[in-house]
Order: sequence, then structure tokens, then C-alpha cells
Amino acid sequence: MKSMEKIVSLCKRRGFLFQSSEIYGGIQGFWDYGPLGVELKRNVKEAWWQDMIAGHNELVAPESAPGTFEMVGLDCTIIMHPQVWKCSGHFDLFHDHMVDCRESKKRYRFDQVRGRWVEYQDKKVFVATMAEQEQELDEVRRRGMKFFKLRNKDADKLTVNDQSLTIDKLDGTTQVLAPDAKELDTLTAPREYNLMFKTTVGALGGEDDFTFLRPETAQGIFVNFKNVLDSSRVSIPFGIGQIGKSFRNEITPRNFTFRSREFEQMEIEFFCAPDQSHDWYRYWRDRRLAWYKSLGLSDEALIMREHHQDELAHYSVGTADIEYAFPFLPEGEYGELEGIAHRGDFDLRSHMEGKLDPKTSPMTVELGEDGKPKHRGSGKDLTYRDEATNEKFVPHVIEPSAGADRGVLAFLCEAYTEDEAPDENGKMQTRVVMKLHPRLAPIKAAIFPLVKKDGMPEVAQEIYGTLKKHFNVFYDEKGAVGRRYRRQDEAGTPFCITVDTETMTDRTVTIRDRDSLKQWRVNIDDLTAELTRRINV
Repeated sequence: MKSMEKIVSLCKRRGFLFQSSEIYGGIQGFWDYGPLGVELKRNVKEAWWQDMIAGHNELVAPESAPGTFEMVGLDCTIIMHPQVWKCSGHFDLFHDHMVDCRESKKRYRFDQVRGRWVEYQDKKVFVATMAEQEQELDEVRRRGMKFFKLRNKDADKLTVNDQSLTIDKLDGTTQVLAPDAKELDTLTAPREYNLMFKTTVGALGGEDDFTFLRPETAQGIFVNFKNVLDSSRVSIPFGIGQIGKSFRNEITPRNFTFRSREFEQMEIEFFCAPDQSHDWYRYWRDRRLAWYKSLGLSDEALIMREHHQDELAHYSVGTADIEYAFPFLPEGEYGELEGIAHRGDFDLRSHMEGKLDPKTSPMTVELGEDGKPKHRGSGKDLTYRDEATNEKFVPHVIEPSAGADRGVLAFLCEAYTEDEAPDENGKMQTRVVMKLHPRLAPIKAAIFPLVKKDGMPEVAQEIYGTLKKHFNVFYDEKGAVGRRYRRQDEAGTPFCITVDTETMTDRTVTIRDRDSLKQWRVNIDDLTAELTRRINV
């Protein structure tokens, strides 16, 4: 199994990711992308935008809706009218459950604290920890021995269960040793905690000036549905895509960038006729899974998990998660990479009429004590009229919602590889290589002069200048070529181009492939075409 510790170390060492505000001790749940990381994330977003929106030319559609469909884009504001979040349900329903430890005064998200059963003689307790998965067993054993006051020589008298559980799976009678606690049963009962960041608009700062940073990008698409319809002349079925920042005040952000307080989403809201929505749901579910595989995530590490009925949101007709086997999770467990939801007509109808009441009919507006709509909608007509049939209806929505940061993390984890390769002296050594898909690689090619003389640096600089117009490339003339290869392997650079003595006579260079280590010669004039072909495989 891959080591998350090694992956995190490489990310900092090579400039993929840094802890935000690190020189001040950092701030939990926030991460900065370094020189390589910002290129990788940009490439992930550009691949998504090109494949799903700008370059979309999909001819294969469900049998119930044959033909082509259009995809357009939006870029909506992070701060929106507060009524948006009331009508969407986020103001009332967007929460997690948290627990506090009365002893340590620390706060945890209820479903993230995990641990194992520990037994000594006739006593059995559940020892919880916030340690990473790789250290969980050792940490539980250490805390168990300390709790039962055992010495190392008595370690074999302590039994630790093999199964790892989160505390939300336990019944109320279980004795729990909370993380960072010395006494049993110090955790409070779980309670709701709204995840939205509150902020103020304007100089007065009164109660009427409060609003929120958006917890998702989707609502900006829904409230602009009619604007897009009227200005773009699109017709159903069609999709609107958006990439943008979202903010959630997570109780316990953890697992590197997997759960952060500031993150970026790549979302599509696909609008379709109600009687075709189930077919479109299956279409988008399959298409999005295929996209991850096309960019290098392995079949073995990916699953498509359909939500059980009791997991579905009150408005959802169906939801499937694309999940990835992140190294920080216990073996056999997967973490959400993207959700594809069949949202019915909930969102457009909510913004048209007001927040719907999930406890009654989904078509019923929730009323306040005065009998008036508790969260009034915009009152705008968000229905769609089919010009061919003159039929009028509220479109159904299929939502493929991907996290750009989780995508980057998955591609980093998948790419991290340790193998054997010859060094500059021909001896086999372990090398660390990031086997990123060429479309995603931060640097597409590195250009090396074999030596810093005989005109080789000048030719290498000429190649660098030509390629720089088309790709992000890197020039390096420091150190032995073998060490330069190693540096680029860790950066994920798929191709290295070396200018040598032969170049000076026939204007050909050596290209070395990162993964196979194969080398071949190409004329300098053909380099751009050669790299373009190999990058866009």
C-alpha cells in the first residue's frame, strides 16, 4: 500500500502543496498550491473544461434523447443574496454533527472519530483516535496500554480488535475513550453545526447585512437558469458548467487536502425533460467515471457506489458517488471523488416558489407560523417551454459535482510510484516517479544540454524558447544528466530532451520517456508535433 506520509513529503519537497500560512504555524483546513501544484490543478481544471464544456461534441446520448446537446459555462459570485441559501435549504439543513470532549475541550466531527475495541482481562473499552490510518493501530494500542496502566512486557495481554470503526456506528452504551482524553465517556451527545461561513456585506454590519460565503457553486447556476436560457438560445437538454471556489467551515478538516475549508469545485447542472431524466442520470454517471479512467486512475482504485434509499437527500431521486481508494483510508475503504445526483426539479422550483418542505409533499411550500411561505422564492418563472410541442414544465436536473482539489489529490496518489532504474553510472537504484498523465503533468518536457560547452547550451535554449510557446517546459543544465532525470521524474515530467554531440551535426535530439525509460531521436524541427501527439494520447 502507498504511504501517505511519503506522498505528503514529496508534495512539499517538489512544490506541489504547502500548508497555508506555514511561517506562522499554519491554519488548519487551508492549503496553498506551489509552482508544480498550481500547474497540475490548472491542468485538471482545463482537462475537465475542455472535455465537458468547451470541447464538448458528444454524439452518443441516451436512446430516449438521441442527438447532440449543448454545454455552456458560467462564473458566478462567491457571495450571493442570503435568500438564495434559505430557499436552497442550506440555511436550515446544511450541517454536520459534532461532539465535544469535556476533558480535553476539543471538538470533533461525529463521523470522523474512529478507533478500535480494546480488551484487558474482563474489561472492554472503545479507544478512539484522530491518527491517520497508517498510525491508527499503533496509536490505539499505545493509548490502550496507557489507559490500563500496562508495561511493555505485558503488551501481549492487551487485545486490540482488527476492525476499525467510527464512533457514530457505536450504540449509546459503549464506553469510549475519546481522543486526547484519559477518562472514559467524556464526549458530549452529537449536535448539529451549520457549515456555512458567515460574512457581512456593507459598512453598517447590522443583522440585515449578514450573508454567507457559498458552500457550493451549484446555486449560482440555478438562479441564472433563465438568464442563460434567454441569452444563449440553448434548448433542453443542455448543461451549464462552472469551476469555482466554495467554503465550508468543517469541524475537523483532515486527510491532507481531502477535506478542507476552502476548496474548488467543477460542477455541471444538466437540464432535461422529466421523462428523460433517468436515462440522462445513467449517461452522466458512466461518462464521468470514464473520464477519470482516461486520465490515469486505475480500475482497481475506483468504484461507483449507488446511494441506498436512506442515504439520499430528501429531494434526490438517485445519487451515485465515484469513489477512490485514497492511501489514508483503511484497506478496502473508498473516499468520495465526485457525486452524480438526480435532483429532480427541486432546485428550480425552490427558487421559484420558496424552500420546499421535505416532511410533507415535495411540491408543498414550507409555511411559517403566520401561514405565509417561510422562505419565499424569487417569484420568477423558471419553467421551460418546448417550442416544438408548446409543452411547459420545470426541467429536471442531473448534477455531476467534482472536487478539483480531491481530483488533484487522487491523481497525485495514483501517480506516486517507486521503482528501479539505472543511475548515471548504470547501477540500479530506487527512484521516485510521479506517473501523471501527460495532459495533467505540470511540466510537459525538460530540456538538457549534455554539457555546458561546445554550443550545446545555446541549442538547448533555442529549443526551450520554441517549445515554451506551446507547453510549460523546463530548462536545466546543472548536475549530471542522471540526477536531472531524477528531479524531473519526481516532478512528473513525461519527457526529457537532451542536446548532445550528435545534435551539433544532424540537429536531432534524444527524447527519454519517463515511464518506460525508452529513448529515441527526433529532429529539432519535429519536436513540437512529436510532443503534441504524445501529450494528447
